[in-house]
Amino acid sequence: MVRSTLFLLASIMLIISCSEEDITNIENPLSYEFTRNGVSTVSFSGQTERIAMATELITAMKDFDVSDVVMLEMFANQTATGNDANPFSEAGLNASSKSIKSKVAASQDFFSSNSVESSEIKADFETWIRAQVSEVFPNKDVLAEAGVAGQIADGSSVRYINGGGLEYNQAVNKSLIGALMVDQMLNNYLSPAVLDAGDNMSNNDADIVAEDKSYTTMEHKWDEAFGYLFGAPGADFANPLNTLGSDSFLNKYLSRVDEDDDFNGIASEIYEALKLGRAAIVAKDYDVRDKQAEIIREKVSQVIAVRAVYYLQQGKRALQDGNLGVAFHDLSEGFGFVYSLRFLRKPNSSDSYFSKSEVDGFVNQLTTGNGFWDISSDTLDEMSEDIAEKFDFTVEQAGS
Repeated sequence: MVRSTLFLLASIMLIISCSEEDITNIENPLSYEFTRNGVSTVSFSGQTERIAMATELITAMKDFDVSDVVMLEMFANQTATGNDANPFSEAGLNASSKSIKSKVAASQDFFSSNSVESSEIKADFETWIRAQVSEVFPNKDVLAEAGVAGQIADGSSVRYINGGGLEYNQAVNKSLIGALMVDQMLNNYLSPAVLDAGDNMSNNDADIVAEDKSYTTMEHKWDEAFGYLFGAPGADFANPLNTLGSDSFLNKYLSRVDEDDDFNGIASEIYEALKLGRAAIVAKDYDVRDKQAEIIREKVSQVIAVRAVYYLQQGKRALQDGNLGVAFHDLSEGFGFVYSLRFLRKPNSSDSYFSKSEVDGFVNQLTTGNGFWDISSDTLDEMSEDIAEKFDFTVEQAGS
């Protein structure tokens, strides 16, 4: 009996030892650089193009000479299907088969069987774009007041808001972080349903590359997740922490959160997990790959939640100080991050941190009546607490 017990304990220790050894045997590279036969296997050009398209769209939403037709074409980019609008300043983007709209609320895990909500979310962006032109642009020279769109001073800057105090350009900008970057990253390209689809695993095991490519399909899918965070045009793709903050989307706000002493190091944690997960694919260790995906889901979700609370709290303080322009700008950014909560993903779960009804409730609180003109400090505090309690940070930590 004693010998059997000792043998069993020894076997368990051996299994644990082997498991730990398997993990440590995967060397996490110093940079996001992977090759096969001397040729790079890293590719995420589609993500770089979409970030560039989104950047031009946000710029256009602040240009009073640009029509909603052009901006909607920037969103949908239907050039590839015969539309000759050519809305982008870069010829390469006009010729691209990629689009923002096609990837908004389009993840495999959250929206492949939820086309109704996906369509509603896409329609929200188109509504905000049209409203910028129909409501805000005509009132460029009107002083905004409750229920009336127009301009409002924010220090030395001028903000252009709707009748509820919302900047539509900020709504589009920050909501794209969730609906495009986060949803595609966490709920699509890091999903086993995408990584392991079809023959992806057996092909990766055998180093069978995609047709006319240097990479396996599984390698490419992981790279596409990487691209939505670190793939901005002009960024240092191999060592992206060197150019943190290089876009106006997820990368920028990862940088902002990482600069906060309460969350310092989160950028490195995400980057290390992306590198190790990619190395695990090369090593054919899918358990390690999936563990890194869960780390990324948790940390990226935290970034969005932190910034949502941050802007709600900053807006509250500005309202209390009577600085309406500052407050409305902060709350407009907060609106987009609150909208983005829908796309966050609990680690080791198929669920979002926030249900559709929860996020709809937050949005309604921000927009009911005269919106930001009417919102109370208590409402902003309650919303902030509701968000923070899903995570391991406090409102005080995120809001400062």
